[in-house]
Amino acid sequence: MLGLLAKLSQWEELTSHSALQDVDSDQILLMNGISWDIYETLLKSCQNTSHYRFKYLEGTLEIMSPSRRHEVDKKIIALLLETYFLEKDIDFYPLGSTTFRREAVARGIEPDECYYFNFEKPVPDLAIEIVITSGGIDDLLIYQGLGVPEVWFWQNNQFSLYYLRGSKYEQITKSKLLPDLDLELLASLVMSGAKPKDLISKFRKSFSDIK
Repeated sequence: MLGLLAKLSQWEELTSHSALQDVDSDQILLMNGISWDIYETLLKSCQNTSHYRFKYLEGTLEIMSPSRRHEVDKKIIALLLETYFLEKDIDFYPLGSTTFRREAVARGIEPDECYYFNFEKPVPDLAIEIVITSGGIDDLLIYQGLGVPEVWFWQNNQFSLYYLRGSKYEQITKSKLLPDLDLELLASLVMSGAKPKDLISKFRKSFSDIK
C-alpha cells in the first residue's frame, strides 16, 4: 500500500506540472494486481479530495485526473438534465460522483453524474460518463456487475446510450427512462459553448415550443 501511495504521489506531481495545465485531456493511471482491500483503503485515504476518480474491475485499478473540458461538459449536462427534470415534474435524486462498489463482483466506480428516480435505490437508475481520453477500464463491465439499468456516454460530441436487458447491455437510440428527451438538442446545447444561463433558457423555450 505504501508503494502504491508513493506511485500516486509521483503521478500527482507529474500531472500538476505547469506544462500539463493546458492539456485538454484526462490523465489516466492503470494498475493491475490490486486487491479489493487496497482499493478500499485508497478510497478512504482520498475521500476528502475530488481531484481523482477511481474505477475498479477484478483487480485492475484506474485512477483518473479529469481535465477542465471533462468537468465543464459534466456540469453542463447535469444542469440541462436537471432543468428537464424540473420542467417535466420528474421526481429525481442527484447523486453526483458517489462511489458505488460491490466486493462480491469485484467492481467499483464513481460516475461523473448519476440519478435515481422516484425513490432511493442501492444503485442509480441512470449513470453518465464523460469520455475525453479513451484507453481505461471498460465502464460497462463495471456497471453491468453493479446492475445499473441505463448508462450514457458523452464522447466525440454525441451521446451513446446503453440499457441493461437481462445481464447484458444493448445500445439504444433513445432513453428508456426518459423517452421524450430530445438527445440531439441536448447534444447541440452542450457543444454550443454558450453561457450556462443562456443554454438553460434555450432548453426551457424548446419545451414551450412543443406545447
